Amino acid sequence: MNVLRRNSVSRLLALACLAATCGPALAQQAPGPKELNGQKVLTLVSRDPPGVRCNNNIQVAAELSNVFRVPVLVVPVSFAGPGAKAPAVYYGGQLLAQDGGEFNGMLAYQWTADMLDIEGATKQDQPGRLMEIRPDFDALKAKIRATGG
Repeated sequence: MNVLRRNSVSRLLALACLAATCGPALAQQAPGPKELNGQKVLTLVSRDPPGVRCNNNIQVAAELSNVFRVPVLVVPVSFAGPGAKAPAVYYGGQLLAQDGGEFNGMLAYQWTADMLDIEGATKQDQPGRLMEIRPDFDALKAKIRATGG
């Protein structure tokens, strides 16, 4: 098993342990609906205005939406209630990531996709176009890094 896959599995296990030990207490903290038409909602709490890490979560949510039929809700921290932290991510009522806590508020595509697979989230009939441009986008980023830009 390669290192990236091992890290994804480790994170997934950490999320499962977190849900098992703290699930009921965390379920009450998610702002907005936990489900929409019987499907768990992926809720992103973002800064006002969104910061870099919040933008990363929005990008990951867009990539996930190209593969999975998951309702995504973006809530500004000012609407998330007293004491809310941003960035934060919930799936249903389960806290996945939070600023200063689990994964420091940052989603990662692979471990979140693995979790959605395990949860049995419905997949799109065909992947969206966002995934088609990924190799070109990664190549552009590599060229920028190589030139020091």
